[in-house]
Amino acid sequence: MRLELRVCKHCFEGEHGNEQKTAVTQDMVACARQVREYKDLVGLDGVYVTMVEEGDPGGAEALNVIVASIEGDQVALSDTQLVMEDGDGNMLVYPEPKDILQVLTRNLNQIQEQTRQDVGVELSPEGKAIVS
Repeated sequence: MRLELRVCKHCFEGEHGNEQKTAVTQDMVACARQVREYKDLVGLDGVYVTMVEEGDPGGAEALNVIVASIEGDQVALSDTQLVMEDGDGNMLVYPEPKDILQVLTRNLNQIQEQTRQDVGVELSPEGKAIVS
């Protein structure tokens, strides 16, 4: 199984001026990086974190799936999503930050059960509110 977290680089760096979105984006990245560090303990083949910038056509690094929606008369590509590919090539896509954080924190909980090391990530108040 492989995971790829894609996030807006500008949100991650706080350039959009939305502190809540920046905090949640940073939480997602911190969780994904921690999962990547211990991926072998839960049978993951790869964990990728991709920073998407304006103009990127979806920003896929490893898993070529792009989420889109219709906003008014325009197609809008999702710059934040978690893509999972299982061993059979089936893809699961999570475009909502709440779902992304829940999947990543569940993976961290599974990893915690496999090691004596503390693999937890200190979530922001915004991130804690989302997963609680």
